[in-house]
Amino acid sequence: MPQEKVAPIIDHKKYGEPSVFLPENLLREARRQKNLKNCDVPQICVLDPDGDLLRYLLGEGEAQMNNCWACYHSKLYTFQMDQVTVGIVPNIVGASYAVLVAEQLFVSGCTCLISVTSAGIINKPSIKKRFALITEAIRDEGTSYHYLPKEVPATLDELLYGLLRDPSKNALWFDAKSWTTDAPYRETSSSIREMQKRKVNCVEMEASALYAFAKAKNRKVICFAHLTNTMAQNEGDFEKGTHFGSVETLRLIRGILRKLSFLDPN
Repeated sequence: MPQEKVAPIIDHKKYGEPSVFLPENLLREARRQKNLKNCDVPQICVLDPDGDLLRYLLGEGEAQMNNCWACYHSKLYTFQMDQVTVGIVPNIVGASYAVLVAEQLFVSGCTCLISVTSAGIINKPSIKKRFALITEAIRDEGTSYHYLPKEVPATLDELLYGLLRDPSKNALWFDAKSWTTDAPYRETSSSIREMQKRKVNCVEMEASALYAFAKAKNRKVICFAHLTNTMAQNEGDFEKGTHFGSVETLRLIRGILRKLSFLDPN
């Protein structure tokens, strides 16, 4: 009987073995080349995949470039919220890019990372809330398999969930299960039907990899989905609200910060 082939993405993985290539070493060289001082980014950082929130903050004169961020591939800005300095990195789309930036943020002073991404609706929620707290994500991308074995689910940390869980009617978010894909233009009818059967609420491109990274590296990562579309099946899709949803997203971030205000930053 021929031996069953194993996909290279899950073959020969040794999850306890450290990487030779380290984010802190890359940033060391970036600081040297860019002549940047060695200083920390804010402890609370936000990934803004669409870039709409940052554009709004810049337009309002509320965001400034951060010169402590040495990443080759992205820019980090800061803004103030309730006397807390928050970092924001725009246009971080896709699992591998999100985790690349997350790795570098956590060795640069970040202690809690919040991702707020746009998402397509798979099973329409019974409530009208537009923000979903992703508690589990289906691992249909490649990056997570470099951090966790295939049988381990990509889930929100239980401590963080306990702090963020809010069943009240006035809560800005609801608990949800997402499907993380790195091939959005292969969201076929059959794959959508399968995800509907698996009680998936939405589809996005980062959460499962970010949660796998967080679990493997013991980092605080929280993924939210802003339900904005039904995969453009009808004209007029992808509407996010006032200022492309930025006003509501700021309310969301303020609510998260209030829930986590007593977390030990270390």
